[in-house]
Amino acid sequence: MIEKKLKNIFLDGPISSSFIGDSIAKHSTKKSIGAHSLFLGQVRNDIIQEKEVLAIEYTAYQEMANEKMQIIREEIFSKYELTCMHVYHSLGRIESGEISLFVFTSSPHRKAAIDACEEMVELIKKELPIWGKEIFENGYVWKSSNENV
Repeated sequence: MIEKKLKNIFLDGPISSSFIGDSIAKHSTKKSIGAHSLFLGQVRNDIIQEKEVLAIEYTAYQEMANEKMQIIREEIFSKYELTCMHVYHSLGRIESGEISLFVFTSSPHRKAAIDACEEMVELIKKELPIWGKEIFENGYVWKSSNENV
């Protein structure tokens, strides 16, 4: 049995606008695509206990997260008529205002792209072993994965 190589969804540092733009541009030659849906997760500068969040430092159990992502990816592809799907999550310190999550789905029709993208974001938050440490000027607090983000 041939083992399928797992795709690594993690990038060091913030996800740049040029990376996002290049990802979108690469799909212009795929003429069967009628819709794209994108989700960009951006670090907010929330106020927690009267302290401003300056950044989030993301860590993950990468091997487990990539394995789980492969399972989720297969479930989403079996549920929706997708042409392709890409997921990228940042690791390390991501400053407030920077992008830390990029989910990009494509399909022949908009509803499948939109619904798949939304479901993927929810499953990433719920299922993947990724943690964020909210950084303040004088300290930090671990972010709960159950919080609305």
